[in-house]
Amino acid sequence: MADLDPKSGGGANRCDGISWQELMNIDSRPAPDFLVEEHYTYRGSDPLAATRYTSEEFAKLERERMWPYVWQFAAREEDIPEAGDYIVYENVGRSYLVTRQEDGSIKAVHNICLHRGRKLRDTDGNADQFVCPFHGFTWNKDGSFQKMPCKWDFEHLTNEELQLPEAEIGRWGGYIFLREEKGGPSLEEYLAPLPEHFKRWRHEECVTAMWVAKEVSANWKVVMEAFMEAWHTIVTHPQLLPFTGDCNGAYWTWGDNVNVNNTPFGVMSPHLSRDGKSEQWIVDEFVKYNGRSADSYSEDPFAVTVPEGMTARAALGAAMREAYTKMSGYDHEHATDAELLDGLVYNVFPHFAPWGGFMPNIVYRWKPGKTPDTCIMEVRILTRVPKGEPMPRGAQMRMLGKDEPWTACKEIGILGDVFEQDMENLPFVQDGLHCSKNGKVHLANYQEIRIRHFHQTMDKYISGELGGWKK
Repeated sequence: MADLDPKSGGGANRCDGISWQELMNIDSRPAPDFLVEEHYTYRGSDPLAATRYTSEEFAKLERERMWPYVWQFAAREEDIPEAGDYIVYENVGRSYLVTRQEDGSIKAVHNICLHRGRKLRDTDGNADQFVCPFHGFTWNKDGSFQKMPCKWDFEHLTNEELQLPEAEIGRWGGYIFLREEKGGPSLEEYLAPLPEHFKRWRHEECVTAMWVAKEVSANWKVVMEAFMEAWHTIVTHPQLLPFTGDCNGAYWTWGDNVNVNNTPFGVMSPHLSRDGKSEQWIVDEFVKYNGRSADSYSEDPFAVTVPEGMTARAALGAAMREAYTKMSGYDHEHATDAELLDGLVYNVFPHFAPWGGFMPNIVYRWKPGKTPDTCIMEVRILTRVPKGEPMPRGAQMRMLGKDEPWTACKEIGILGDVFEQDMENLPFVQDGLHCSKNGKVHLANYQEIRIRHFHQTMDKYISGELGGWKK
């Protein structure tokens, strides 16, 4: 591997094998500019403090100075398609009712009775009004106060004072976001340039086909960061190396809130010896590991023979191009191999991570637990609704039990095996951070730039440079 200036954002081949830019140059279809143009900025090499992941003091700073001022991914449109549908969204000590109104708009009101504090709802559902199960105080679904028993005993309270506090709502691409404290950048400004990139992939035409969650014994940032770089594949996921360019991907950042890791599939990891292995061998390894996911297609897209002179990546791309066209009814002739095969994993600060591309899309969300040593990880799979068919209601979330592995959710297929391999590391990462002698976390300059980007943005909220917290 050639020596590199850490400040360089050039398209140098940072590891042996083919680079991301070279893959884009030989893709079967012209790639959009945002998949080609390098967007790397050196952000320093200083270590992080281990206490960012372990201390209640730091978690309190997050709760008070960061979470109230950011756009949080709360729901998908298909979670609440009908008037009166609502979901209970809870995070860092807040509970909201995200509710579809009669005119199709969405409101997010605090899920707390303003009398004696009982939560109004414990589970998702449909309702025209929210009646407190304790004393019967009642609110309309827009948060306005309706009635109470023994009103004569509450002459000191007005209906205005009993209006449920409301969070700000933003909507984009089938996603619903809320912000506790109003003001600041619009959702579109906050997400930029992600909406421009995702115009090609049209997540508003997708539905949640599967949704699973699990409590993990590690800080939410520890768990999230395991999904912000691909080079741990060499040790943690060795079964993926025959068809994964684990260290040949691109790591780019935009502004304060958005970054991406583009990890190529259909190419062999440079950590493996080629030893005369053919392009067909790469495809066969891909099929051997991924083939059991083919049940979702009318025809097996993994039955791929690589023609002479064609790469494994191009052959797999052609098969996926045909399969997704048949499955969705939408023409995929323009789709690049990258958009049909690769892990185009975006992160939006602080906890939203949608995959790009035309394949069924993974969407991650992480939420802090009750202590800094736990969190909730959620995984959705979005599939495109076939052309001309109505949008169905989205799948409900399945919460795995504490002792249930990710593999207990058969619907996520091979992802369950991958997640379990990650879980073998993460609780021990958390324990190690508590035990750290020097209290430092060192990051790579390039392959872990997304992690550094995240923490530098968080520091801006904690200092008051971003958000509404004032010294």
